Amino acid sequence: MRMFRNDYSEGAAPRIMDALVATNDEQCVGYTEGDPHCERARRLILDVCGLDEGEADVQFCVGGTSANVIGVTGMLRDWEGVICTRDAHINVHETGAVAACGRTVLPTDDADGFLSPEGAERVYAFQTSCGRHMTRPAAVYVTNATELGGVWDTARLDAICDWAHERGLRVFLDGARLASALTSEGNDVTLSHIAHTVDAFYLGGTKNGMLFGEAMVIRDERLREAFPFLVKERGGLVAKGRLLGVQFEAAFERGEGDAEAPYWSMARHANRMAADLRAGLVGLGFEPYGSSPSNQQFFVVSPAQQAAFEQAVGAETFYVLDDGRKVVRFVTSWATSRGDVDDLLEFAATIA
Repeated sequence: MRMFRNDYSEGAAPRIMDALVATNDEQCVGYTEGDPHCERARRLILDVCGLDEGEADVQFCVGGTSANVIGVTGMLRDWEGVICTRDAHINVHETGAVAACGRTVLPTDDADGFLSPEGAERVYAFQTSCGRHMTRPAAVYVTNATELGGVWDTARLDAICDWAHERGLRVFLDGARLASALTSEGNDVTLSHIAHTVDAFYLGGTKNGMLFGEAMVIRDERLREAFPFLVKERGGLVAKGRLLGVQFEAAFERGEGDAEAPYWSMARHANRMAADLRAGLVGLGFEPYGSSPSNQQFFVVSPAQQAAFEQAVGAETFYVLDDGRKVVRFVTSWATSRGDVDDLLEFAATIA
């Protein structure tokens, strides 16, 4: 069976690969500086974000961890830290990358993947209670979709952004799966709203049909100034930078007959496959963990079922519950077919 371990096990989607092949013999200047593909991709992204030229910078990163480290640390000074949820990628899955750069991660007690103003306020109040003797919060980090597949709505996003900006904190949004979030069922957040509300965010490519790459949109002046230097210093500058530009150019350029740009249609397809998988597993009696509308689906299973799913389709274990049962994750992508979903459901029926 096809793996459901993550959404980046495959190579590039056909439209992206065709663009890479078609431009393979071109000679371009390096490092995303001035080549026609990166420049066109920047203009396409600014346009879809509803931003004017000069209102924000569009910069390219090789992957999510690189984007998070450069983006977050570029907003902070030595004595400052970033507030996030306890399950945030920068706190759990990035090997202490932010801390390794001399910056402090300040987790809240939020347990659902969403950073709340209440949780953030508790951390902020504590960290500012002793003046210069404690790390001072200067930014918040949020993820859309969240680590548990949750999708932010406008009211919730505005609440945490308003809370942060009222205290002079910057907001950084991890958009590794932003395409899935914005095309999910019931989503009411627009890309333009994000672009005008947070201080910096990125459009994930690695997890949405590209070989690699993320496009960061930066309004924050401190990060705009720091990014060109940090991306080099922190090992994230790609010499063959046009490869990033070509992919994002192809992803955001609508072809003849396209209802929407491939970036959105690829994510919408992944979400549909995830919804079909969720409905099928629920129909077989499996217990969902949370209510993700994105391309990540979580289920509570027995240890024996977990082992079977891991061996069959690579499903990862995210949590072990107090009663010994496990929470496993299934992830769909642009390459997931209805036949792949049916194969998994047929297997799941044998262990239900």
